[in-house]
Amino acid sequence: MKNLQSVDIGVSQQKQLNVSQPKVWLTNDLVRVGLAESLCTYVMMVLGLGSVAQVVTGQGEFGQYLSINLGFGLGVAMGVHVGGKVSGAHMNAAVSFTMCTFGRLGWKMLPLYVFAQLLGSFLAAGTIYAVYYEAIYDYCGGNLTVTGVKATAGIFATYPAPYLSLLGGFIDQVFGTAMLLLCLMALSDQKNKPAAAGSEPVAVGLLVLLIGLSLGSNSGYAINPTRDIAPRVFTAIAGWGADVFRSGNGWWWVPLVAPPIGGVLGAGLYRVLVEMHHPPPSEHDHGMVDKFEETAPLGKQGNICANICV
Repeated sequence: MKNLQSVDIGVSQQKQLNVSQPKVWLTNDLVRVGLAESLCTYVMMVLGLGSVAQVVTGQGEFGQYLSINLGFGLGVAMGVHVGGKVSGAHMNAAVSFTMCTFGRLGWKMLPLYVFAQLLGSFLAAGTIYAVYYEAIYDYCGGNLTVTGVKATAGIFATYPAPYLSLLGGFIDQVFGTAMLLLCLMALSDQKNKPAAAGSEPVAVGLLVLLIGLSLGSNSGYAINPTRDIAPRVFTAIAGWGADVFRSGNGWWWVPLVAPPIGGVLGAGLYRVLVEMHHPPPSEHDHGMVDKFEETAPLGKQGNICANICV
């Protein structure tokens, strides 16, 4: 009887395991990468924009500028957890463009990444608009404005400080993105002092937090073309109108054009001054590099897309 019962239990457990296994799964790497990149961007943007909405509509009662820094920093960390092993969790067209420039991502993959990031950012803006719809209208009295005391467009996209010129803002965005990519290159450099395996999401999140704390006051540290343009288009559609493109002397193109330039400059600077001068690795070092590349958020992209990116 005991043997019979054990057999029955084993059969029952096997049935449960079979039932729990998915019957359909995606095998197309392009689709998997696109979906993961969209979702991780969506998560990052929902948490980041939500922190801005809470601070603005709460009029300081539910957080301050630091809350926004933390919201985006932790949002980036969660985004890396969501898509890091599948797409590399770029969540930023400047990152994707830089990875293509330095051969870490095939150029033919760039449109997929940019589209996925735009989609995730646009849907995130729509989600936060829906979640905070009543709070926004209570705060501004139903008058959706881009500038002024009760301006709310800044919840979704970045705008320059009143004192900032277009040239100053362009330099601000180039430099901020350069620092982002320079540090990302260092965090993923297995021959230097990379982030410990498994700690990459926290390290990248802390990097974004640090940039917000040190380089955010001029224009809201967009440092990300897709993060800025998709919510900006959403606000133009949702009721803020064409002012989202006219405000700040036509500011909208600066966070679209400057970050890719800054990303290439920052990553190039790290490569020229540090990466190119590493001594040749020994056989032991080769083994360690291969081991770490399996978990590196940026280096992983070369492994996942080895057959489809180049």
